[in-house]
Amino acid sequence: MSQDKYYQLLRENYGSREAVLTEIINLEAILQLPKGTEHFVSDIHGEFNAFDHVLRNGSGSVKEKLKECLEDDIDINELAVLIYYPEEKILQIKEEFLPSELNDWYKKNIMLLTRVINYASRKYTRSKVRKALPQRFSYIIEELLTEVQDQDKYEYYHAIIDKIIELNQAPALIHDLSETIQRLVVDHLHVVGDIYDRGPSPDLIMDRLIDYHSVDIQWGNHDMVWIAAVSGSLLSIINLIRISARYANLDTLEEGYGINLRPIVEYAKKYYEPLDIFAPKLLAGDNSVSETEKRTLNLVQQATAILQFKLEGQLIARRKCFKMQDRAMLSKVNYEDSTIEIGGVSYELKNFSIPTVDIDDPCRLTLEEEAILEKLKVSFQSSDRLRKHMDFLMEKGSMYLCYNGNLLIHGCIPLHENGDYKSLTLEGRHYSGKDLLDYFERQVRVSYRNPQVTDDIPTDLMWYLWTGECSSLFGKDAMTTFERYYIEDKATHEEVKNSYYKLRNEEDVCRYILRTFELPESGHIINGHTPVKEKDGENPIKANGHLVVIDGGFAKAYQKQTGLAGYTLLSNSYGIQLAAHQPFTSIEDTIKNGFDILSTKRLVDKVDQRTTVSQTNIGKRLIQEREDLEELYMNF
Repeated sequence: MSQDKYYQLLRENYGSREAVLTEIINLEAILQLPKGTEHFVSDIHGEFNAFDHVLRNGSGSVKEKLKECLEDDIDINELAVLIYYPEEKILQIKEEFLPSELNDWYKKNIMLLTRVINYASRKYTRSKVRKALPQRFSYIIEELLTEVQDQDKYEYYHAIIDKIIELNQAPALIHDLSETIQRLVVDHLHVVGDIYDRGPSPDLIMDRLIDYHSVDIQWGNHDMVWIAAVSGSLLSIINLIRISARYANLDTLEEGYGINLRPIVEYAKKYYEPLDIFAPKLLAGDNSVSETEKRTLNLVQQATAILQFKLEGQLIARRKCFKMQDRAMLSKVNYEDSTIEIGGVSYELKNFSIPTVDIDDPCRLTLEEEAILEKLKVSFQSSDRLRKHMDFLMEKGSMYLCYNGNLLIHGCIPLHENGDYKSLTLEGRHYSGKDLLDYFERQVRVSYRNPQVTDDIPTDLMWYLWTGECSSLFGKDAMTTFERYYIEDKATHEEVKNSYYKLRNEEDVCRYILRTFELPESGHIINGHTPVKEKDGENPIKANGHLVVIDGGFAKAYQKQTGLAGYTLLSNSYGIQLAAHQPFTSIEDTIKNGFDILSTKRLVDKVDQRTTVSQTNIGKRLIQEREDLEELYMNF
């Protein structure tokens, strides 16, 4: 757009010199406000209830606000539970209180919630607060906020509340007041990857995120498989089904997304028999899966594993530039004695059932398998709900994000042992560091825009992001799925991490990475992907505070290793805090006993002077807008 055209648009938007002046003053005032609170979460892995609770309590931010603005004699825990779960808490109160007591309780808590909103909204403009208010009570809440501290309008203020109670609207108003507090306490949410897999309800998490007021997402390796499936990657579709069967989550596909799995289920039952190694991974004491379902999950996992290895072999053959020839496992098997040579050592294969493998051409699909894969692709790409969720991941997501001086990335920046960036060479070009991640993102977007193409380089690269040595989302030398299924020697199961995971403990390395991404060396790298083994003494804060890992184990399967149920991060105008969480039990436990999952907070960084909007990404945009308006004002 030409500059003349740009200024013409500005003139049309503002209309008069006075309007421009007003907006300049407004922008200057906004720039001096304290920056809003950022909330960082990672590796949610389908655990909707725990994630939803963390959003509701703002990783402890709600209670902090209550402590700051209310007197010591007020039961903070009781009020916090009301803010987290207003409907459920009101049902409990109705059972415990007489009608006359209930009205007093309504009035008291409406007044308390109004005070909290008034306090929480102080660092926002009146316009932003107004936009945050729910529509149905926006006028009433505005009046309550305006008059709450005006002694001259004491009767007016109480008359509003009394009439609301009389008209049986108190529960609805309390609900809206509670949601407003949640929204004001956290200004923006960052999801640093891995919404999908392992847990049962990633679809509900996506619905929650779509409705959230302000969010961005950095793609994780598990998210990438789902994006790739909708983009047409047959290999990703099969891998996704295999993982869902492994963790007993086929319901997410069938009921959550309406995917027709009947073709693959019938195929699995036709050719395979149950093997112990393919038993679904269930939590101790989980009796929700019947024996019939366990058998089906076992067979589907077997069938999809072999199909995955066939498709991997085909991809590796056509993409020699990926340098993954040693991972074409079916082509390496000695079928005469059922052994395989890895690293110069021969291993016997156990449980190696291959009823549909042609040993003369092991990676070839049968006609039946080709037909099944086509049906699955059509089903995945025809799911409106899945498409909606993946569209949102593409709109709000990226490989990494530079935000307010910090680098948000799910996995790693691939490094050599000496700290140099590791490069991937494709079509005669070398990509490393920031350029590598930018290249990956461009290819992901190309593939997603062309879902009818299933085996081009962009689509194959999405699989590489799941399992490739130079993938920033994977960060290991190889994914040993084949070995874990079929070789007993656990030494073959090891997946060697990229040097990044050792070097990220060094301050100089983190500073170097931050400089590469044109960020201040005082910034932070915020990672997910690798569960922090807190119980073994691992510290999530590394490199003298320059790097923070916030994967502490939302997924229940990880919690025995970590000793926790997730880390989250909070960044406000005073600095950055790391929050550790205990496992979430239930909403009922929270309502009845006031149980909250936040255990401890640790200071990561404290600023000398309170950070203002002018120092943020949004502030940079507003400064540019203000400067443009100042020029327009001078030439109006």
